[in-house]
Parts: sequence; structure tokens; C-alpha cells
Amino acid sequence: MSTRPYDPKHAAEYGYTRQDWEAVDGSEATDDQQSQAAMFSEAFPDIHHAILRKRGPARTKTPISIRLDDDLVARLRSSGPGWQARVNDALRRWLDDAA
Repeated sequence: MSTRPYDPKHAAEYGYTRQDWEAVDGSEATDDQQSQAAMFSEAFPDIHHAILRKRGPARTKTPISIRLDDDLVARLRSSGPGWQARVNDALRRWLDDAA
């Protein structure tokens, strides 16, 4: 049984019922259970490889520091999660168009 209370609003949004919620064992894993845990890639290699094929190879990213106007940064951040990736994509398109 979960230690968190059932939230009907959350359940409706994510499509589960009170019975689904109550059927989940939300207790902490024991030390013995944790010692037997395996990496997802080891436990489900076929699924792991299928996910990797779908996403494609990971691109290497380099963290940098850049100075931008405060209002520009505020607008970028206000666009929500993933704003840094969108800036990356916009810069790539801009450089491709300039070539």
C-alpha cells in the first residue's frame, strides 16, 4: 500500500483508479532487494536496444558560459522546459542557413 494518499484529480489526469493506486506496493526496497537489482539495460537488453535505436546516438554537449541580455534570458526560460535544447536547435539552423 502506498504511503501517499490517493489523489482523485491526479488519477483522472493520468488515467488510474483508486483500485490501481491501492494495488501498488509503495514500500521501500529492502537492502536484500536492492542488492539484487540490475541495470535496466542488463535486465531488459532487447527493450534497451530498441529504445536506443529509436532515439539515435547521443550527441555530445559542451557546457559553456555566455552573457545574454536579462530580458532575452527571461523570454527563453518562460518558454518552459527544454528551452536550452530549443536555443541549441535555433543556433544550429541559423548556422546552417548562413553556410
